[in-house]
Amino acid sequence: MSAVVSEGVEEPSQFYRDVIDGLQKPQKTLPSKYFYDKRGSELFEQICELEEYYLTRTEFSIMRQNMDNIAGRLGSNIQLIELGSGSSLKTRMLLDHVPDIHSYVPVDISDNFLSDVADELQTEYPDLNIIPVAADYTRPFELPAKDPKTRRISYYPGSTIGNFTKEKAGNFIKLIAELVKPDGGLLIGFDLLKKEETLIAAYDDEKGVTAKFNKNILRRINNELEGSFNLDAFKHRAVFNEEKHRIEMHLVSKIDQKVNILDSHIDFKKGEHIHTESSHKYSLESFEQLTKDHFQLVKTWMDKDEMFAVQFLIK
Repeated sequence: MSAVVSEGVEEPSQFYRDVIDGLQKPQKTLPSKYFYDKRGSELFEQICELEEYYLTRTEFSIMRQNMDNIAGRLGSNIQLIELGSGSSLKTRMLLDHVPDIHSYVPVDISDNFLSDVADELQTEYPDLNIIPVAADYTRPFELPAKDPKTRRISYYPGSTIGNFTKEKAGNFIKLIAELVKPDGGLLIGFDLLKKEETLIAAYDDEKGVTAKFNKNILRRINNELEGSFNLDAFKHRAVFNEEKHRIEMHLVSKIDQKVNILDSHIDFKKGEHIHTESSHKYSLESFEQLTKDHFQLVKTWMDKDEMFAVQFLIK
């Protein structure tokens, strides 16, 4: 079994503070990073297989069609750092095509899920140095050592950058730049602006998998913080915020109710929303504005319908 290096993983007390702080705001919120316990990570993998959820298959197609070019841009002797690694499906293409990888560092907040994935990858790539790190990668954390001549390349697929507000996205790009400096790079995927109906369908699928994923954060609060959420008393809702160019996910209370979380009590009115996630959509121009202070654009790859983009940038 691969050992998982834990750096900065949230303690339950921090989880509690974040939950209570969010639910006491006038617009109730919950941090989307807490979706991803083992069950949440598994549900997200199911979402990626849905017909409506174009993002994963479109990004995968871009990567597959341009892999030789992408691998050539990344170069050899790199430490590949995947932030929010999930099941590392797209990463396998990089591991198969990039020559002489010094080490692969999958980073994820869900340490149990991360350990399982790392073990599976180590079986598939027995000669590869795989060093999983369990961490909240939105905050500074320690990376494994590398050779002085090895370049660090951060890989951030899946349009997860869209989950940040524009201000926090800029701060996160700066954090990545600090992580890979002085001569590192960033390979990143992001979703492009498109028709509202296409976006809504991707975040409110007919099978209800996204609804289960959204409610999983309530289930986790129940399990880890002695919460009393009745999951059936909330419904999943996805809306497009045109002004902010983002899809928003909410949990809507069906009734007036009171919820206990450890020694705290939260009141909900019928119809009141918990804002659980935002997914911002970018144009190429707006994404350049986000990254230009910290990285230089090398290359952009897109699908023929221009629904999604993958970019390689250097420090």
